[in-house]
Amino acid sequence: MATTSVSGNSRAPATAAGRLLATAVANPFGTLVVLGLAYLAWTLGLPIVDWAFVNATWVASDRAGCNPDGACWAFIVNRLPQFAFGFYPEAERWRAWIVLLAPPLLLLLAMAPDFPGRRRILVVGFCLYPIAAFVMLAGGVLGLAPVPSEKWGGLLLTMVVGLGAFVFSFPIAILLAIGRASKLPAIRLLATGFIEFWRGMPLIAILFMSVIMLPLFLPPGVEFPRLTLAMIGITLYSAAFLAEVARGGLQSVSRGQSEAANALGFGFWAMQGYIVMPQALRAVLPGIVNSAISLLKDTTYVMVVGLFDLLNIVNAALSDPAWLGLATEGYVFVGLVFWSLCFGLSQVSARMERDAERNQSRTPSGERKAP
Repeated sequence: MATTSVSGNSRAPATAAGRLLATAVANPFGTLVVLGLAYLAWTLGLPIVDWAFVNATWVASDRAGCNPDGACWAFIVNRLPQFAFGFYPEAERWRAWIVLLAPPLLLLLAMAPDFPGRRRILVVGFCLYPIAAFVMLAGGVLGLAPVPSEKWGGLLLTMVVGLGAFVFSFPIAILLAIGRASKLPAIRLLATGFIEFWRGMPLIAILFMSVIMLPLFLPPGVEFPRLTLAMIGITLYSAAFLAEVARGGLQSVSRGQSEAANALGFGFWAMQGYIVMPQALRAVLPGIVNSAISLLKDTTYVMVVGLFDLLNIVNAALSDPAWLGLATEGYVFVGLVFWSLCFGLSQVSARMERDAERNQSRTPSGERKAP
């Protein structure tokens, strides 16, 4: 019998990048493409590195103290507390720190491989986050000094609006998805009309109507903070899109699941809560996270109604006479912050998908199924 020996030098690269590079240089055309991309990265990357790091200025009191050939990151460093918390009182910023650090800690918990009960803690934590964040920031209870929402701003406001609107819109979206799939014509028509109306409206128009127009029709003496009105509009807007994502998940669940639940004596809501909806949401988890990422980026629209989110407060800081001409640094900073948040969400989603696939590949006894 003939045997084939494989030398150590012929082993396939262990990493994905190594396998991709080995495949690319397997022919002359691929080699030219790799060399061209390397040259492009060198010619474009070297000036960026020089501007962002080598010639950058990190400590200065104004624009005049920065190196004109590099980035003036001193602008970001000096304004960082304002970019993070807006106009929140300095003596009370420990409360804002708790609100800002809670979501990253929950995401890290979600990625912990063997932490007991991490999924339940994650779900409960994010469901309670908007209420706890509002109580912590607004104060007036538990001995906390009251702070009006007009003083909230920066990254703090972006996180509160984004996560709050997503959490509040999620149960509304599930009810709308169930309603649109209902066999009752009236419920189906109402759910469909709600979804199509809010999906067809631009978010800027919704914010304008919620914050500017709606107060004109309220009874005299009835007033709501602009943040509350904006949150209501964004929540309803997000619920319409999430409802369609959830409806796609409902369509992926076979009818036999519902029939089996009915045969076992499950009521409608028990069947939805224990049988149908968990499978539906698991099937559309990437779409849910994609909606969350889109909503987080859409929070920048609140600037049109005078709320100082991260982007708007950076825009306002750029008009400071001491830091004129630093729009590039400001927008790069905002872009990196949003990219970091969105990338973190995508990584958590990927981890949850892998966990779900691993759980599905196991038999009830805990052994893996045969391939």
